[in-house]
Amino acid sequence: MGVSDDKHFLCIDLKSFYASVECVDRGLDPLATDLVVADASRTNKTICLAVSPSLKAKGVRNRCRVFEIPRHLDYIMAPPRMARYIEASAEIYGVYLDWVSKDDIHVYSIDEVFIDVGPYLRLYDKTPRELGERIRADVVARTGIPATCGLGSNLYLAKVALDITAKHSDDYFGVLDEHSYRETLWNHRPLTDFWRVGRGTQRRLAEMGIHTMGQLALAPVEPLFQTFGIDAEILIDHAWGIEPVQMAHIKAYQPQTHCLATAQVLSRDYDFDEGRVVAREMAEALALQLVEQGRAASGVALSVGYGLTQQDRVAIRSSNDVWYANWPSDGGTHRFVTPTSSRRIIVDGAMAVYDNNVARDRPVHRLGMTLDGVIDDEAAGTQLDLFADPAALERERKQQLAVSAIKEKFGKNALLRATDLLPEATARERNLQIGGHRSGEE
Repeated sequence: MGVSDDKHFLCIDLKSFYASVECVDRGLDPLATDLVVADASRTNKTICLAVSPSLKAKGVRNRCRVFEIPRHLDYIMAPPRMARYIEASAEIYGVYLDWVSKDDIHVYSIDEVFIDVGPYLRLYDKTPRELGERIRADVVARTGIPATCGLGSNLYLAKVALDITAKHSDDYFGVLDEHSYRETLWNHRPLTDFWRVGRGTQRRLAEMGIHTMGQLALAPVEPLFQTFGIDAEILIDHAWGIEPVQMAHIKAYQPQTHCLATAQVLSRDYDFDEGRVVAREMAEALALQLVEQGRAASGVALSVGYGLTQQDRVAIRSSNDVWYANWPSDGGTHRFVTPTSSRRIIVDGAMAVYDNNVARDRPVHRLGMTLDGVIDDEAAGTQLDLFADPAALERERKQQLAVSAIKEKFGKNALLRATDLLPEATARERNLQIGGHRSGEE
């Protein structure tokens, strides 16, 4: 690829990001140090959030559990520090901004970005690959974090160049256009190596006799639409290496609906009443978020995954679908009379869903809660509740804002409810986490 006005996208991934940050902070080489990021305070079944490249080279799977690491290996176990990783990610984003505008960057995850470099080729007098190498080298020079880079003629090909080509290349750089994609990857297996193809999609394609992107590209269209619906259009485009979405489309996208959500996997199986305590804490936390953001929700949804019986485990192991396909669960929703941010109304609604939908004779293992239909608190056209007490709701809102201000100044555990002190409660521990993992700021 030379300098031209054609589209050129980079997809940059920070190698084993959490592990690399821990190595750099310890003055160690991220590519040569055997290190895992995992919470040693939990059981040896805890998942390793990151495994360093040198350990992966010794056969240790990414996202494995601690007990799966061969005992003969000598390695460092670093406790998660999510606040530090967010800080490092922001620092690296600052490096990108020294090269391109934020309007040409899409943050895909904490350790991965897409960059439209086409508009900058003449500015820097570089080919797309040369510019990608310069940006990646700058990240390494300024932060010590190694990076892998994919370069493609569209966003999809940049991602595939990263995931399949670059990660198996000695120089950690992959390049694809539509022609080279079809020439080199149409026979690549497994299909799950490709972006947006999960095990469920792979299984359904296999049932149709499709095992490669080349076979998918040349397959009859009608059966694909019957099986996948409108998603078949995306699959077919990607099979040909086509992706019509541009950076401007991503930047202009506005979701039709908004929600707030939280979820957690419990450290052990809880009985019905213990699970109810945690569900209440989750509803309290979401209600506080609503007030802090000046928003209101139209309803609450709850999902509960139960602890597994031996029969459940056999069914999951024998399933060809994704792991949660046969996980026993229940759930339900509750709609509010009018969009609200009232803690009392939200908690009462969540508890009603829990009481009416959760089995009392099964252990609770996972909980997920969502406030949906989230709108601005003063959005036009909002239906009024004739039976509500506006003065009482305003007092409650001010109380919540006061609680939020205290937590912001003195820490999330500065104010707790009595139920948060129960042995089964998880709010105090969760308040010291980010994304369900230790923040490192205890």
